Amino acid sequence: MGCPALKRATRGFGLVEIMLALLLGLVVSLALAQIFITSRSTFLSQAASASLQEDARFVLAKMIQEVRLAGAFGCLASVRDESSGAAFSAAFRSPVQWDAPQGALTLNTTAPADSGSWHNWEIHTDCTSTATAWTRGRAPKPAEGEHVLAIHQQVYRFNQGAGELTLNGQPLISNVGAFEVLFGVASAADAPGIARYTAQPAPALIRSVRLALTLFDPADRTREQTFSVVAAIRNRTG
Repeated sequence: MGCPALKRATRGFGLVEIMLALLLGLVVSLALAQIFITSRSTFLSQAASASLQEDARFVLAKMIQEVRLAGAFGCLASVRDESSGAAFSAAFRSPVQWDAPQGALTLNTTAPADSGSWHNWEIHTDCTSTATAWTRGRAPKPAEGEHVLAIHQQVYRFNQGAGELTLNGQPLISNVGAFEVLFGVASAADAPGIARYTAQPAPALIRSVRLALTLFDPADRTREQTFSVVAAIRNRTG
């Protein structure tokens, strides 16, 4: 007869025990896999959301800066127009224009000092009595005592079919679901406060501009987001 103690020591696992161990292992593996998938999905969603916010912040910050500079045409209230086709006069009369059906926002602003040669017009002024607008490249040499102010026209256009916002015909940002512009207007030309918001204001009544940009993630990792900013108009608009 064999030794009972030896039999107990050499006893293995039964089929039921093995099946239970495999089942528990499978459950734990599935739970770990689910945690990994959920964590990865959350990470991708947060990364996509952060990317949309960063894109919107960049574009809206640029546009708001130009909105604040719109209508800044130098020291004097009137500018003699010597530009080709008197094109500067239209920009001077309406430095901020919104064409809702075309989704186009036109801003006529002071160009940055490092804008190089791409500005549209130059204003030569002595800031006391004279100011003359010339087409870029056709302006004479500034007279003694005159300063040169570069002016450019920025046209932001929403292309709904392509889902993008362009700047002067060049793509600026993709994955755009909507682009809206509203103007805070006063009740009268001499009133400082904002009475209401409208998409088609009289230029002389404009006091602020509200921009709303809706972006989406093409991979659908996060929901569509709308970002909006408001900027006060610092200069004349009509």
